[in-house]
Amino acid sequence: MSLEECGTVRHQFSEGIAVFKSWEKIFILSLIFVLATLWAGWRTNADETTPPKADQPKATGLKLKITETSLGKTEGIIPATVVVSPDSRRAAFAAIRGEKFAFVIGGVEGKVYDRFGCIIFSPDSTRVAYTAQVDGKWLLAVDGIEGAKYEGEISSLAFSSDSKHVACIVQGAEKQLVIVDGVEGKEYDSITGMAFSPSSERLAFIASRGDKLMVVVDGVEGKEYEIARTLIFSPDSKRFAYAIQRGEKRVVVVNEVEGKEYDDVRWDTPIFSPDSKHAAYIAKREGKWVVVVDGAEEKEYDASGGLLFSPDSKRLMYAVMRGDKWLLVVDGVEGKEYAGIGGLVFSSDSKRVAYFTGRGDKRLVVVDGVEDKEYDAIRGPGPSFSFDSKHVAYVARRGQKKLLVFDHVEGKEYDEMGGPVFSPDSKHVAYLAERGGKGFVIVDGVESKEYDECLTGTSLAFQSPTRICALLVRDKEMFLVEFEITE
Repeated sequence: MSLEECGTVRHQFSEGIAVFKSWEKIFILSLIFVLATLWAGWRTNADETTPPKADQPKATGLKLKITETSLGKTEGIIPATVVVSPDSRRAAFAAIRGEKFAFVIGGVEGKVYDRFGCIIFSPDSTRVAYTAQVDGKWLLAVDGIEGAKYEGEISSLAFSSDSKHVACIVQGAEKQLVIVDGVEGKEYDSITGMAFSPSSERLAFIASRGDKLMVVVDGVEGKEYEIARTLIFSPDSKRFAYAIQRGEKRVVVVNEVEGKEYDDVRWDTPIFSPDSKHAAYIAKREGKWVVVVDGAEEKEYDASGGLLFSPDSKRLMYAVMRGDKWLLVVDGVEGKEYAGIGGLVFSSDSKRVAYFTGRGDKRLVVVDGVEDKEYDAIRGPGPSFSFDSKHVAYVARRGQKKLLVFDHVEGKEYDEMGGPVFSPDSKHVAYLAERGGKGFVIVDGVESKEYDECLTGTSLAFQSPTRICALLVRDKEMFLVEFEITE
């Protein structure tokens, strides 16, 4: 019986049935109590099944104080050569000057050359190295100082992690050699995969002599193989690993100790854990793929990829295929099946997991097993966690527009977007975007003023929890733009 029906009954019988009137009051009060109880129960269940939303950066009262520093005009710029320093405060590029070329570094134009090679910044952003050709010979210049000239081209230019050392590979008349800080090494038929160790104290590369390959670490040649690839150092620089082929079999070698033979080994493995204690790779045997951790095999699947250790090195996850479906395996536990999986990431505290997947022609992000909304595409590399591990952000595409999704909440749509960047204290999120041919910096949903474009290759970098910088262009002039976040 409804409350409206109860009112009708009361009107019809109020003069002769006083007893009913008393029971009617009891009934109404009981009905109200039952409905209130059901409502409270429904709300409790809803709260239990709906994932709580973390506190989000608030744009209320937020303002961006802008400071611009000109880095010169961009006439003659060759967009494909643009590189931006890791701290996003300087740019370098090759520019056309008549029939020759010049490197422009931080707005300062240098010497003119016949041909340009490559240019790189050091990890600490304070140093620059480039290769160029003049009078038919190639040279390496570091911090503006030119080195020896060579007939062959110079490639694989690299700084060490501490920014103190520079190495490259030089192609001689018939042989190749590695040069470190201007000192020439031994010649080989070919050299690939050159890399400094994280400590910057070691250097390794893969060299060939005749039809054999070997790994050279600290100048010491290893055993010869038919094929050698994927040379890596452990984070503590004490161990190194690579994959080799011997006959029809492939093997992972760790510190020159060979592992078990397999039919195949994925060339994007092996990997080391952040604490350097564990080595893992993905191998194939008799048509099945298996993850191998410190020599121990995990469960077999039809395919596998995306191998990743957590920051604390205690957890391991990877994507696997079973039949025609993909699923995530975290700490040996299988997740839900999907059409595909990518963008695997752990949070900084190693407690949370996120990735993107597909369902039909749609894409969605999954965080801690909870599916987010479906979109037409998820921009690579996928979701990212804030430094405090509380927030998740990613760029999605709906139709032809891109938008930021922050803790399940959609931001404004733009024509193009860069990936999200979190402040060191995780209180702010920023990104680059374009709309109608104009560029913006967006911080917590607040747009900066318009610029003609974001410099090719640029990215945002927080200098402090409340200061962020980017390289932007207006009227063919490049600016270092610094944004101070104020309330």
